[in-house]
Amino acid sequence: MLSMFMMGQVWIAVGALLMGLGVGMGAFGAHALKNVFTPYSQAIYQTAVQYHFYHALGLMALGFFMKLFPEIASNSSGLIVALLFVAGIIIFCGSLYALAITEIKLLGAITPLGGVAFILGHLYFAYLAYKAI
Repeated sequence: MLSMFMMGQVWIAVGALLMGLGVGMGAFGAHALKNVFTPYSQAIYQTAVQYHFYHALGLMALGFFMKLFPEIASNSSGLIVALLFVAGIIIFCGSLYALAITEIKLLGAITPLGGVAFILGHLYFAYLAYKAI
């Protein structure tokens, strides 16, 4: 099992990997799908890429925060925030990517669940920061 000290490093690395995936998704949308997208689909896809980037950066920030305040890494608090951000990327961004590509409107119905994960992650992160500082 990872030492609690290394948990920050793990989330920095996961965030960096997700940033790379975000670049790939952005490039895929801008180049491979540019002639396929309607303006509506393109806007949805761009929203997914933006939120993907924001929350991958958020994971990296969380990792640095965990290294700065090891008590956050020593319990499940930091892990909860990280998992909420990852769930948000998968559910919110993933459903928007799929909606933009397939135009299956039903996919948009699950997008708010990812948005709730993002909101809860940010609120809990704010609470942890307030508590630690």
